[in-house]
Amino acid sequence: MKLIGFCGLAGSGKSTAIDAVKDLGIVMNMGDVVRDELLRRDIELNDKNLGKIAKELRDKYGPEVIAKRCMEEIKTMNIDTIFVDGLRSMDEVKYFRKQQKFPVIAIIISDKKRFRIIKERSREDDPKTIEDLNLRDKREQNFGINEVIKNANYTIENKSTKSDLKKKTKELCIKIINNY
Repeated sequence: MKLIGFCGLAGSGKSTAIDAVKDLGIVMNMGDVVRDELLRRDIELNDKNLGKIAKELRDKYGPEVIAKRCMEEIKTMNIDTIFVDGLRSMDEVKYFRKQQKFPVIAIIISDKKRFRIIKERSREDDPKTIEDLNLRDKREQNFGINEVIKNANYTIENKSTKSDLKKKTKELCIKIINNY
């Protein structure tokens, strides 16, 4: 089994990048672990609650808890390639790397373009204002996302079109898979 991680701040284009490689494997979204926890506890799904529960889980069970829960599910799968979306800390990266080889791809973008993307996609749990986005960024930076981005094996700059991002991502992932 091949695992490839993706990271980037909210609105960086991770979902678009992941979309480009769905035909190469399956996607394990780390945020789904937190969303599932909200559903299990019957807590409203919004950005504030996602952040609160993510922090609570990490504080209670350790900084790699979400990676552990993802890996438990991954181990039950009989899939050749799995893309892990939404890495937030080096503890998570280190946990996956203890299990096996785990290259990480960072998607980076300007803040101005990032906020525009978030406004356009209007997900239920997305920040609604620039202030909310700044709070979310601060929360994710506290988890350690900047370190994950800085230490990624590969970086893709999302500075052009969606199709360009998809093309770059797919080409890179094919190269990684072929050299795994």
